[in-house]
Amino acid sequence: MLTGEWTTTDEHVVLDRAGGTIAMRFHARDAHLVLSPGARDPIPFRLLLDGEAPGPSHGVDVDEDGNGVLSDGRMYQLVREHDKVRDRTLEITFLEPGAEAYAFTFG
Repeated sequence: MLTGEWTTTDEHVVLDRAGGTIAMRFHARDAHLVLSPGARDPIPFRLLLDGEAPGPSHGVDVDEDGNGVLSDGRMYQLVREHDKVRDRTLEITFLEPGAEAYAFTFG
């Protein structure tokens, strides 16, 4: 689910204004998202897992408080479940415009 102002294309979505969010419900150990800052400088983002900072379930591209930086076009590991796999909801909010999101993958 997208909130905020996004431009949608056949291949990806692009955030038009700061503060846009992507939310996804999932059931997996790992959650990844292919992202790019486009032609912009690095874009900071904040990740919430079930409405809270991810703590020990943060991925390699996010700290325990849910902070990350979109610096280049690649797959970002957002969540690495440290406990039993269960239904979770992640929300990623971009603090600057220009973020491009392509596809989620799960492991």
